[in-house]
Amino acid sequence: MSSTNLVETFPAPTPAASLVFTTALSQGPLSRVEIARRTGLSSAAVTKAVRPLMATGYFVEESDGAAPATVGRPANPVRVNGGRALFIGVKVTADEVIAVLTDLCCRIRVARHVPLSERSPASVISVIAALTGELLIEARRFGVGVRGLAVAVSGDVDRAAGVVRYSPFLGWREVGLAGAARAATGLPVTVDNDVRALTVAEQWFGAGAGRSGFALVTVGAGIGCGLVVHGRVVAGAHGVAGEIGHLSIDPDGPLCHCGNRGCVEAIASDSAIARSIQERTGRPVGGPAHALELARAGDPVAREAFARAGAAIGRAIGAVANLLGPERVIISGEGLAAYDQFASQIRDAFAATVFSTAARCEVITRPLPFEEWARGAAATAIQTFIGPDTFQEQR
Repeated sequence: MSSTNLVETFPAPTPAASLVFTTALSQGPLSRVEIARRTGLSSAAVTKAVRPLMATGYFVEESDGAAPATVGRPANPVRVNGGRALFIGVKVTADEVIAVLTDLCCRIRVARHVPLSERSPASVISVIAALTGELLIEARRFGVGVRGLAVAVSGDVDRAAGVVRYSPFLGWREVGLAGAARAATGLPVTVDNDVRALTVAEQWFGAGAGRSGFALVTVGAGIGCGLVVHGRVVAGAHGVAGEIGHLSIDPDGPLCHCGNRGCVEAIASDSAIARSIQERTGRPVGGPAHALELARAGDPVAREAFARAGAAIGRAIGAVANLLGPERVIISGEGLAAYDQFASQIRDAFAATVFSTAARCEVITRPLPFEEWARGAAATAIQTFIGPDTFQEQR
């Protein structure tokens, strides 16, 4: 596959330039004075960062209507020129690969979905390469190059090394995904945990925009959590920060695939809820949709299983609020389809768990389709392009 897209690099990829760029990206258009205020940089530092971004077309200046905009008018707001570059984001699930082509503002231009019949690394990389090839062809009509590809998968992912350490839903261990995908596509490749990638998109463009600290909790096939502290996504010393799905809240609870008992994920994931109903009734449950159907029909065992799930999620969110004190917790994921069955239990368990002023943490829901997860992957590709050293997760 051609690698002609790799010629151009981001101008002046300094920490200041990256900070100025992402501030304008997520909060712009902004004047240089306002950028300085929001970033804490000096006016001189902002001007120095903006100049090459303007000269290379990554920033454009908006006119105030009084006169034509010119580079030398610092009062005029600047914004990111979304059409200046393109990126590809890929989300891999247990049964599907979703790929999106986005612009520099992470707006989805083209999306593709492909069923995944085989989960081996070689098969998944083959699907990713094919989808990337399709999107590179689509990119030609926009007249600019694709500057990076990012792949988001569940589990323990070492972004710096480009390695998937462990992904239970894919059955992977120690897969060098970034190197293999780069060899297959010819593009620079970033690999990250899917929830952390989605957290980046929410931080820039979603319900976390403008907040220095928040948590994104995802419910569904697994229970995940992305954390932002002091404006930075947190990965932890070993890359697994935020794994609230593996908080053990019931030592006598069901066995989790991680080997422990009573983990939140072993109680509140889609499969755990269905399994609980099946074990207690002796009747087969055909997956999360069937479990939800039973609960909504008034089946007491199904309703109890969802209630337990809600209580487990609420306690886990309360623990996050106590430990990190986020301004907001955003609940998302495909499991929100059943939110009416466990919303009150989440609220009650959260209220019972949080300490003192941690109760001020706002808890909201935000349904996001899997295309948004792929968009999150594209956001990490943009991060890498504009400043790989600046946006390493806090450790």
